[in-house]
Amino acid sequence: MSKKSITATFDEDAPITQGDIDAGKLVLRKRVEGRVVQPKKRVTLYLDATLVERFKDMAGERGYQTLINEALKTSLQQADIEATIRKVIREELKERKTA
Repeated sequence: MSKKSITATFDEDAPITQGDIDAGKLVLRKRVEGRVVQPKKRVTLYLDATLVERFKDMAGERGYQTLINEALKTSLQQADIEATIRKVIREELKERKTA
């Protein structure tokens, strides 16, 4: 499996806060194929063996951990969209009742 080259560069547009300066942190962003990639955090996670095998089969050469990461992000985005739609529907129903 070949990984794409990732280079760490400074993001000049990212604001540097006083807290960053006090902590001695540099704000780094990674760029892959010209787009900014948020830094990742290493975690230990226990998953069902069948689930891991399924993601490995689906991922092919891409990397199953990347696929799991994308599935989790998609799930959160869908939950956010669902919450927004429910809120809009409630507001519209409330307006109809008062009209």
